[in-house]
Amino acid sequence: MGVWWAPAVRVLVLQAAWALGGGQVRYSVPEEAKAGTVVGRLAQDLGLEAGEAEARRLRLVAQGRRASVEVSGASGALVVSSRLDREELCGKSAPCALRLEVLVERPLRVFHVELEVTDINDNAPLFPAARKNLSIAEFTTLPGSRFPLEGASDADIGANAQLSYALSPNEHFALDLHRSEEYRESLFLVLAKPLDRESVAVHRLVLTASDGGRPPLTGTVELVISVLDANDNAPQFNQSVYKAQLLESATEGTLVARVNATDPDEGSNREMTFTSNNVFPLKGLNFFILNPKSGEIRLTGALDFEDVHLHEIQIEARDKGWPPLSGHCSVELEVLDVNDNAPEVWVTSLSVPVPEDAAVGTVVALLSVSDRDSGANGRVRCAVWPASPFGLVATFAGSYSLVLREALDRERVAEYEVEVRAEDGGAPPLRASRGVRVPVSDVNDNAPAFAQAVYTVLARENNAAGAELARLWARDPDEAGNGRVSYSVAEGGGGAVSGGVWRSASSYVSVDAESGRLWALQPLDYEELQVLQFEVRAVDAGEPPLCGNATVQLFVVDENDNAPALLPPAGGGPGPGAAGEAASGPGSGALWAWAAWGAPAGQVVAKIRAVDADSGYNAWLRYELWEPRGKGPFRVGLYSGEVSTARALEEADGPRQRLVIVVRDHGEPARSVTATLSVSLVEGAEAALAAAGSSGPGPGLRAAAGAEGDAAAAAAAASTNVWLVVAICAVSSLFLLAVVLYGASRWAPRAAVLSGPGPATLVCASEVGSWSYSQRQSRSLCVTDGAGKSDLMVFSPNFPPPPGPAAKETQPEPPALLDTVSAPPFPAPSRDTPAPLSPLSPAPLAGGGGGRAQPPVPEGGGRWAGAGGS
Repeated sequence: MGVWWAPAVRVLVLQAAWALGGGQVRYSVPEEAKAGTVVGRLAQDLGLEAGEAEARRLRLVAQGRRASVEVSGASGALVVSSRLDREELCGKSAPCALRLEVLVERPLRVFHVELEVTDINDNAPLFPAARKNLSIAEFTTLPGSRFPLEGASDADIGANAQLSYALSPNEHFALDLHRSEEYRESLFLVLAKPLDRESVAVHRLVLTASDGGRPPLTGTVELVISVLDANDNAPQFNQSVYKAQLLESATEGTLVARVNATDPDEGSNREMTFTSNNVFPLKGLNFFILNPKSGEIRLTGALDFEDVHLHEIQIEARDKGWPPLSGHCSVELEVLDVNDNAPEVWVTSLSVPVPEDAAVGTVVALLSVSDRDSGANGRVRCAVWPASPFGLVATFAGSYSLVLREALDRERVAEYEVEVRAEDGGAPPLRASRGVRVPVSDVNDNAPAFAQAVYTVLARENNAAGAELARLWARDPDEAGNGRVSYSVAEGGGGAVSGGVWRSASSYVSVDAESGRLWALQPLDYEELQVLQFEVRAVDAGEPPLCGNATVQLFVVDENDNAPALLPPAGGGPGPGAAGEAASGPGSGALWAWAAWGAPAGQVVAKIRAVDADSGYNAWLRYELWEPRGKGPFRVGLYSGEVSTARALEEADGPRQRLVIVVRDHGEPARSVTATLSVSLVEGAEAALAAAGSSGPGPGLRAAAGAEGDAAAAAAAASTNVWLVVAICAVSSLFLLAVVLYGASRWAPRAAVLSGPGPATLVCASEVGSWSYSQRQSRSLCVTDGAGKSDLMVFSPNFPPPPGPAAKETQPEPPALLDTVSAPPFPAPSRDTPAPLSPLSPAPLAGGGGGRAQPPVPEGGGRWAGAGGS
């Protein structure tokens, strides 16, 4: 029976507590908050269960003034519904508090909610007018004369409304800022040097006002000072400052003060009128009216002590002389308080949750109690309800401590709702209250948990040391230290093999202990490390500590950090001439080839071979003829690297052609290397002999000096054969023999080559492209030239650096190339231009039947490989 009645009794007790206390909730929100901003969990703070807010129709009750907030029906949260402007809602009042009433049904109850709108620096200082005209008589106005200026006003409060002034540089005027003890500053323009109207008739100055916000806002006004002659006596007030007092409940029409001024001049120079040229604060301009003849000031609006308790009115008496002179005084009106404001209670510090073993006398919260009224109307008495187990202790005026009076038992009560009540000493007294929620803390019983069991992170190679790779986050539902999580890389939680040596993950990455940011300790190199897997541990600060783990898989993404490298030609030359190489470094080369005069268009004379240590598009190479420009006798295959004749060769082309070929990859930015090819143009018989000499076993290369000697000997022999008929017959016979030998070497079947495991650099070149692949294990199969003329290459996924002493080093391009040439975009697919493949799409490794093979991309970021017809 007790089991069924216990929850019902607990609910009745809570409802009775709210009914007696009329619970009040306080929230704070900055002005100009966006619509939809959540101010507070109103339903939860009022003690309503989940879903109960909508069922009981939790809503705000309008009280005449637009509150700019509303209650979300589903969640029961208090959210911003329209623009919140503190200056529009409360003006200069500080703090700006909106009192709202919240209504729930079944049973019908009313709660009081107080919403404080805090100020931001969103209003610049504003002068009453963009221009201020002043008239100052020459010479008769002595240095040190003061002229009151209309200061700027700022709708903000506090430091955002603290103004400072600056005057544009000049030699005649200065500023004097006078701050009174009772009110605000008064601004005066001080004459520093006598004026001469004949020298300067009008002075134009700029007065700038800056507020104390961060950043400060400014406002300006132009001062137009006209220098006048004539009337030399200004009206004088019998008092410089008039003081008056009025209750804030004074009615309209009440006399505030009467000012009086005299002028020793006679006639029209003695007659004067009174005007009000400035009122502080600016809103007081509509509260008063000044009689221009009698000098009486009467009340035209309602005063509010809590809004402005001191008004200052600056009066000017101007005579009717020419030029007119004026005297000035100020009227200070002190507004007296009446008891029209209820006390206000704030929680300045709240130490929750309270441990259930806390000692008696423990301070739970610090409270601040104030009343905007003054005197007895502002003296406040406080009490706490219920009286057990908490009590109030006064520390000093307006401050109280909420302390523990009895021992706590969390198993009996897990949370307390305490109400602090305040009552002022006015007649009749006004009252207010504030609710404080005090939960009792528990022990550490939840381990941190990552949002994912496995994190996949992509990082580009050559990243900077210290670069952020990812951010890990683990959630711990405990509170305070029990929920504070620190992160670390688990010892022995993973690593990778680099350079044949096992290295732990902590040598590559580090995780920030507080934020969970994953940092790179060193630049990553795709050619050395592709995948790094390790574990990250999250540990809370509880006693004893609990922990959770997550696995991180770090994938290194390739960058274009390797320039193409030229390779020595493999076997004999592909055309009638053989190419030779004079090594000049890994990034460039000088090559030789021979071509016969009269060779038809399209005949291949040489082939450029290159390799790139990168992968994917970064290793896809293209060949461009840089020199000579225009319509030369030779051209270069865009992706094959084959140098062929563009037209029939003629004697007018000269004995030698020098070609500069640029090999460029498709990376961003593109990297390149240059090759210089010297093509000697000789007679057909000599070209056939050169081809026959280069078709034997071995690399078939000739040095540059040997090529020059052969060319000279050929020229001498050609000159001799012109005069010797017998020699002509011999040369003809040799030519026929050379043609037969060349045809035999050209069309004879090549031996198959099988390369077993071991370090190797394989290059597959065809008219559709040169695709290179560096590997430790490879298989290469070359079949005899037939109808298909195809090569087949199969690669394994190990990537050593490209050949040469400095594979990673990028060779500089010629200056002319750097100044004039930029890497062209991918060309449209055509007969000589294969379309690039997607890095994730499968591609054929061989092409047959004379077809064009597309450049394949191995899966997993492997090197480029390709095959095609020769």
